[in-house]
Amino acid sequence: MFFRRRARMLRWLVCGRLGPVWMWKALLLFVAIAFAGQLLGVIFNKSSGQPAAHSIFSSSDGHGPSLGSCRPHTHIMFLKTHKTASSTVLNMLYRFGEEHHLRFALPLGYQLGYPLPFNAHRVKGYRGPRAVEFHIMGNHMRFNRPEVEKVMPEDTFYFSIIRDPIALAESSFAYYKEVAPAFRKAKGLGDFANDPKKYYDPRLRNNHYARNLLWFDFGLDHNANFSMSLAKHGEDVIRRTFSLILVSEYFDQSMILLRHALCWPLDAVVSFSLNARQQKPGSIGGMSGSWMGKAAAAAAVGIGAGHSNAKTPPNLSLTEDQREKLRQWNALDWYLYKAFNQTFWEKINKFGQTQMEEEVALLKMRREELAHACLRDGGKPVEAHRIRDKNIRPFQSGLVKILGYELQPGLDNATRMSCLRMIRPEIQYKDVLDSKQFPQAIKAQPWQQNQGLMAAAGVSFLRQDSSRKTEKEPGEAVGRTLEDRKKDWDGNILTRNNQTLIRGQEKERFR
Repeated sequence: MFFRRRARMLRWLVCGRLGPVWMWKALLLFVAIAFAGQLLGVIFNKSSGQPAAHSIFSSSDGHGPSLGSCRPHTHIMFLKTHKTASSTVLNMLYRFGEEHHLRFALPLGYQLGYPLPFNAHRVKGYRGPRAVEFHIMGNHMRFNRPEVEKVMPEDTFYFSIIRDPIALAESSFAYYKEVAPAFRKAKGLGDFANDPKKYYDPRLRNNHYARNLLWFDFGLDHNANFSMSLAKHGEDVIRRTFSLILVSEYFDQSMILLRHALCWPLDAVVSFSLNARQQKPGSIGGMSGSWMGKAAAAAAVGIGAGHSNAKTPPNLSLTEDQREKLRQWNALDWYLYKAFNQTFWEKINKFGQTQMEEEVALLKMRREELAHACLRDGGKPVEAHRIRDKNIRPFQSGLVKILGYELQPGLDNATRMSCLRMIRPEIQYKDVLDSKQFPQAIKAQPWQQNQGLMAAAGVSFLRQDSSRKTEKEPGEAVGRTLEDRKKDWDGNILTRNNQTLIRGQEKERFR
C-alpha cells in the first residue's frame, strides 16, 4: 500500500509538475544523440589529422621571432636565375602576393621575353611607365634595369639568388642536354669540360645555358673574355641594383636573411623544394624505364612528342681536374659566386651567428611541422606520374624526372588551400594568378600552351610559319631597334658573338 502511494505521487510529480513522460523521453533521446554526435566529431577530427576549427597555419609558430616595428615590403623584384632553387623562391612570392591580394607583373606567356633582354611591353597589362601599380615581379627574364624600372615602383626591393657554377653546370647539363647544342653534342659533362670550345658555338641558340649562365641572366655579356676589371665592373653594376643576393647552397640561412629584409612572417619563407630533379633513376624500369621516354618526349613538345623512345640519363660525373676546367670556362660566374658568397657571410656575421642558428632551427622545425600536416607520406617528393591530382603534377623537361608532392587527405578547406599553395608547380601557379588578374582573357590555343610550357621550363625556341618558312623571335620587344639591342642594360656595347646569339641567326630544333 505504501509503495503504491509513493508510485502514484511520483507519477503526479512527473506528469503534473514537470511535464508528461513522453516529453522526458524525447529530451533524453535528444541529449543522447547530441552526445553521440560530439563524440563522433572528435573521433573524425582525430582521424583527419587536423582540427576542424583551427588550421595549423593560424598557429603563432608561423609568425616566428619578432621583427620589431618594420613594415612588410610589397614592392619586390626577384631576378629568377636558372637552376638555383629560384622556383622555390618564386613560389614564396606567389603565395605572399596571392594571400595579400597584390598585383603581379606577369608575362604574356610564361617568361618575360627570355632570352632577349627584358622589355617592359612583355608584362601583361602594362600601359606605360608607372601607369599601373605592380607589386611583385619574378618570372624568368634576362635582366634589363631601365626597362624593369618602367614597370616597378621606385621603392622596389631587388634581390636574386646564385649557385656554385659547378653545381649549376651539372644541373644545367642534365636539364638542357637536349636543347643546348653544346651539351647535346657532348657524351657527358666531363667530356664537355675537357674541351668546351670543341662543342660551344656562341652563335647557336640556347648555347647560353652552357657558359656563364648567371652572368647572362643578370643581363651581362657572358661571352666576353675574362678580365679582373670586367668582372669587378659587373659585380659593381649588380651591387648598385640588388639589395640582397641569396646563395642556394645555404638556402635556409638565405631565407632568414630574406625574411628580415622583407619584414615577413616565418611561414612566408617556409617552403618545400620545388622543381627538384631526381638524382637517380627509379628502381622500377631501371635505366631504360618508361619515365625516361616520357622525359624525352616532354623535351620535344609539339615536335614529334608522341614518340617516347627511352634515352640514357646524362653522365654528370666529373674529376677534380674537370671541375677546375669548368671554373675556368665559367670564370665570370665563378668570380660572381666568390664575391657574393663573401658578402653573404658578412651579412650573416652582422646578423649574428647565434641568432642565425636559432632561427634556422625554427625554420626547419616549422617546415617539418607543415610537411607532416600538408603532405602525404611525411612530405617525401614523388614522381609526377604518381601524383593523383593532375593539376599539381610538375612539368617534365629534359632527361631527368622533376618531382612533386601529394597532399594529405582529409584536410579542412582552409588548411588544404594553404598547403596547396606551397606545392603548386610554377606553371600552374602562374596560370591561377593570371586568371585572377585577367578573368576575361582569352585562353591560349594548344600550340601556344605547348610553347608556353617549354618557355616556362627555360627553353627558348623559334616558331616556324608554315606558309612563309621564316623565323620569328619569341617575345621580340615592340618598338626596340637593333641599336637598342646592341647595348647591355649598364650601357656597355655587346660583342658581335652575343648579338648573333640574341638575333638568333641559327635555327635550332628539338630532337
